[in-house]
Amino acid sequence: MIAVVAILVTLVVVPVVSAAVGVDSRELRETVEVDSIIDHLEWLETNGPRPAADPGYDTAAEYVYELLDVGYDVAYQDFTYDLWEELSVPVLERTLPTFKAYPAYPADLSVPGFATMEYSEAGDVTAQVVLAGSFGCDPSDFSGADFSGNIALIERGVCTFATKAINAETAGAAGAIVFNDAARQDTFYGTLGGPVVGIPVVGSHRDVGLELAANDTTVHLAVATVMHYGVWTRNVIAETPGGRDDRVVVVGAHLDTVAEGPGTNDNGSAVATLLEIALQMDELGIEPRNKVVFAFWSAEESGLLGAQYYVDNLTKRERKNIALDLNFDMIASNNYALFVYDGDGSDTPETGPGPNGSGNIEDVFLDYFAEQDLVTWATAFDGRSDYGPFIEAGIPAGGLFTGADGIKTAEQAAIYGGTVGQYYDPYYHTADDTLANINTHALDVMSDAAAHAILTFAMTTSSVNGTGKASDRAIEARDMEYRGPHAQR
Repeated sequence: MIAVVAILVTLVVVPVVSAAVGVDSRELRETVEVDSIIDHLEWLETNGPRPAADPGYDTAAEYVYELLDVGYDVAYQDFTYDLWEELSVPVLERTLPTFKAYPAYPADLSVPGFATMEYSEAGDVTAQVVLAGSFGCDPSDFSGADFSGNIALIERGVCTFATKAINAETAGAAGAIVFNDAARQDTFYGTLGGPVVGIPVVGSHRDVGLELAANDTTVHLAVATVMHYGVWTRNVIAETPGGRDDRVVVVGAHLDTVAEGPGTNDNGSAVATLLEIALQMDELGIEPRNKVVFAFWSAEESGLLGAQYYVDNLTKRERKNIALDLNFDMIASNNYALFVYDGDGSDTPETGPGPNGSGNIEDVFLDYFAEQDLVTWATAFDGRSDYGPFIEAGIPAGGLFTGADGIKTAEQAAIYGGTVGQYYDPYYHTADDTLANINTHALDVMSDAAAHAILTFAMTTSSVNGTGKASDRAIEARDMEYRGPHAQR
């Protein structure tokens, strides 16, 4: 899952309308035991990190396949993608007027440091820093100074990092540093969205940028990267043998992790949960009225690529036959809060609602939590997980989340406990994302909620969006600002 942008959190007022009622999920919830989910997590953690295309990922995919290849029709979905890799820790040092080294990838992102932009080109440059005009979004922002052979310093905001980097390279810059804006400040992880420039590009804490903006400052910037083209990986897709195939319920979680650690919360927590729900549905002999597809995506951490490949390769009819997508990504965060995707956009107007029917999916979750006397918060459809390709295709979506790099509020701590002012998951994208650092209570609560929603939509006779069909066109107005683990702007 995702990057360094705070999650929008608003206390939800639970509505009384539901898209599907009358489904008793108690038996399924009782059989989906947290101890069994943890058994899967122990296996995944022992297996180690599982970046897409890595042997660890392939072994985990086989584990999922073999467990579900009993009551389900299971298949691999192979695809290739272009993999960007950083080969060593980058260097950013001020060499003049005085020496100062800045930390790469600081564990505490409030520390003034920097991070290589995903898809940055390799390079080793010592040169003067030249500040771009405005936000570097127009070529004219680079016309007032000599950028040739120098390192462009650009403030974050307004346009994508790719646009800024392309403009800097066109002006002759040998490298680029994008420093954070006044609103966000922190060190951040950014992406260029693809191999679009031939210069090294990094993002930095705002304080780093302000220090380097002084006149006659020289820096040493060194980045070692490589692109691997046509790398192979695979999704694991498991379908119920029965159920209406014109009202398909897709239930997804990404199986891949970052290379730094075993990804026990991100996203072993959801993978293990969906595995156990699928196994118990089969064990109980549940025959769903609507076909259920359990999807375990690859290459989410590289930009939602597995889910995107799945959606892109649906026929027009298959796309219309998907009633909804349920997405689960990080549901056992150490310093958790209970988040539900804001399907109707009522609490997250900055990103807006999901496709028609997404609000009804949200209602099912909210009604369930209300029955359990549990308080939830809204989280936005910001494009940072595998629902992104589905909602872009007009397919209703919803899901659960317990937080990543957002900051826990005092109000949330009063409800759930935990530490005010700390990330929801302090171990996100680190080697310490392990069983020792997950919250098993959050996992227990969210696995029950997931089981309830999956069974509800598997058995409902009503459609989510009033027609039983997903839209056959994308939401043209949606600006999906974030993809995978890195910010694009």
